[in-house]
Amino acid sequence: MWYHYVAYFFGGAFLGNAIPHYASGVMGRPFPSPFASPPGKGLSSPTINVLWGLFNVLVGYLLLRYVGAFSLQNWSHVATAGLGVLLMSAMLARHFGSVMGSR
Repeated sequence: MWYHYVAYFFGGAFLGNAIPHYASGVMGRPFPSPFASPPGKGLSSPTINVLWGLFNVLVGYLLLRYVGAFSLQNWSHVATAGLGVLLMSAMLARHFGSVMGSR
């Protein structure tokens, strides 16, 4: 079903989004999040970022695990989720690079 692939793509995107938030949080560094002021540009506390990162892991897991029959042995499933990770990561790198002042 086509919508399984949409779920796999967004599952990968959520997993990709989890990485910078969780990593910044466990390093004790403030990082932009949707809960900052202004959203996505202001800095949130490390605790908020750990929680936001873990929430993203949970959503990504649920999308991959419970929508369709995701299989690591199926290259189209893995490629679809990987594309979600890649595109989200590239978008986040561009956004956070401009927000954090690096290019």
